[in-house]
Amino acid sequence: MIAVIGLGYVGLPLALQFARNGCEVLGLDIDQFKVDSINSSKSYIHHISDDAIQEQIASKRFTADTDFSRVSECDSVIICVPTPLNKNREPDISYILKTGETIAPSLRIGMLVVLESTTYPGTTDEDLLAVLENGSGLVAGKDFHLAFSPEREDPGNPDSKVAKIPKVVGGLTHECLTKATELYAKAVDRVIPVSSCRAAEATKLLENIFRSVNIALVNELKVVYGAMGIDIWEVIDAAKTKPFGYMPFYPGPGLGGHCIPIDPFYLTWKAREYGQPTRFIELAGEINTSMPQFVIQKLTEALNRVRKPLHGSRILLVGLAYKANVDDDRESPTYVLMNLLERAGSEVSYYDPYVPVIRPTREHSQWAGTESVSWNHETIGNFDATIVVTAHSNVDYQQLVDWSKIVLDTRNATKGFQGKATVIKA
Repeated sequence: MIAVIGLGYVGLPLALQFARNGCEVLGLDIDQFKVDSINSSKSYIHHISDDAIQEQIASKRFTADTDFSRVSECDSVIICVPTPLNKNREPDISYILKTGETIAPSLRIGMLVVLESTTYPGTTDEDLLAVLENGSGLVAGKDFHLAFSPEREDPGNPDSKVAKIPKVVGGLTHECLTKATELYAKAVDRVIPVSSCRAAEATKLLENIFRSVNIALVNELKVVYGAMGIDIWEVIDAAKTKPFGYMPFYPGPGLGGHCIPIDPFYLTWKAREYGQPTRFIELAGEINTSMPQFVIQKLTEALNRVRKPLHGSRILLVGLAYKANVDDDRESPTYVLMNLLERAGSEVSYYDPYVPVIRPTREHSQWAGTESVSWNHETIGNFDATIVVTAHSNVDYQQLVDWSKIVLDTRNATKGFQGKATVIKA
C-alpha cells in the first residue's frame, strides 16, 4: 500500500493516479474536511471531479484518514505538504519536519519515503533524514529508503495528466533510487532518474526560477514598451512566430500560486550558506513583486482623467484565483491589490466564479468570508473601475467592457472587445 500525505493540489491527483493504475492508496491529511469529502466521493478541488474520486473509492483502492500511524500498514510513503515562506520571506520547512516526526515511529525496515514538496537542496538528505532516523531508530539508505521527486502539477490545464508528465527522481543511495523509480513507474509513463536527492531538488527550483526570470523580463518590457506607446502583447504575439530560439512568456499583475513567488527564494536563502550571490533571481523577484504597485499607478492615472480620486472610489477586481480556470488562490496577486487599494481608501470587491467565498488564509485572514459579487449589469456598472487580474475563460469580457466605466486589463483578456468602458492595458 502507498501512503500519500497531504491531499491538496499535488497529493490528491497523485493518489488518484496510483489508484487508477491498480495500486492500493491511503491518503493522509490533518484536515478532517478533506478526509470526509474524499470518503464521501466529493471533490474540494475544482478541476478534479466527484466521479474521479468516486471511481477509486468504489474500487476500494483509495481511502483517506487522519490517523498517521497507519503509515505502518504501507510499503511506501509520499510526502506532499506545503513549503511556504515565513513572515521574513525565508523558507519554512516546518510542515516537512513535523510530518517526518509524526511518521517516524511507524517506519519499518524496507519502507520507502519520498518527499515531493518543493524545497532547497539538502532538505531530504539532511533535514528530513535526521528527523526520520531520530524518531525511528532506523538508518536511511540501510534500513529504509529515502528519495526526492519534485511535483509537476499544472492545474487548470486540461491537457496536463499526471501519467503523462515525466517524473524526476533522486535517491539517497542507488538502491533508494531504484525503489523510488519502481514506485513511480506504477503511476507515470516516464521516470527520469538523477544522481541524488539534491539534483532532483535543484531541478524543481531551476524549472520555476526559469519561469520567474522570464516573467520578470516581460513585466519590465511591458513598462518600458508602454512608455513608448508599444503594446507588449502585440510584440509577444509577433515574436512567438519565430520557430526557434524563443518561447513566449506573458506579463501580469504580479506572481501567484505556490511555486513561482516562493521557490526561487528557497535557492536564494540556501545559496547564502555557500557565500554565493543570486542576482538574477533577486532582481526578478523585485520586478515581479513591484507589478501590483504598477497596476495601482495605472489605475490612479485612469481615475484622475475623470477627476476621481483613488480614495473613496469603488473598485472591482475580476479574478481571485492566481491562475485562469482554477480555484487556487494561494499567493494570488489579487490579495496584494486588495490590500493596497484598501490602504488607499478605496472600497474593494471581487468577482470570481471559481472562488465564491474567500477561505481563511495565513496571510490574508482579514478577507476571510468575503463573497464574490454577482455578475450583472447593475452590479458591475456600479463600480468606478474594474481590474482584470485573472483571465478566467468563463467570464464574459464583452459584457465587462459594455457594463464598466474603466477596465484595467492586466491579462489582455479584453483584446478584440469594444464597449462603453475605457480599456487600459496594465
